[in-house]
Amino acid sequence: MSIYDFEVRTVEGNKISLEEFKGKVLLIINSATQCGFTPQYDSLQDMYEKYAKEGFVILDFPCNQFGNQAPGSDEEIASFCDAKFGVTFPQFSKIDVNGENAIPLYQYLVKQKGFQGFNPDNEMTSILDGVIKRTNPNYKNEPDIKWNFTKFLIDRDGTVRERFEPTEFMDVVEDKVRELL
Repeated sequence: MSIYDFEVRTVEGNKISLEEFKGKVLLIINSATQCGFTPQYDSLQDMYEKYAKEGFVILDFPCNQFGNQAPGSDEEIASFCDAKFGVTFPQFSKIDVNGENAIPLYQYLVKQKGFQGFNPDNEMTSILDGVIKRTNPNYKNEPDIKWNFTKFLIDRDGTVRERFEPTEFMDVVEDKVRELL
């Protein structure tokens, strides 16, 4: 099985194969429009503009599973991202990343790279840790997605190379992207 074996739905509801992105360096994210990490869209868009010509693509999958922070329709979410952050990278239909309704792509990603912990140097880590512990005291021992803006870095051959939790600093993410370009 490869990343290119999966199909996903566009904002318009059309199915596309990830094979369309074969040979590109991909950053796959689960996002939300009303999250403390939503400002990461600025850095993501900057990164996309900087490296798109070198074969870098961000694939954005809104997810409402964490604190109901991605309300609205696919179109409303895309419109918000365009108006507020000027997002031009591909955005897809809202999905579940955990549980029985998790899309197959995310089931695969989590099997490839499980949870390795939050960045202890990020001030948001203690907040996020407290929020997640209330519902799952054992969360650190489970591979699933913990929150919005978890990112997976895929190399040009389709191998999942890195997983970045939302607390990872964006300059670290950019450095790892650059290494693969």
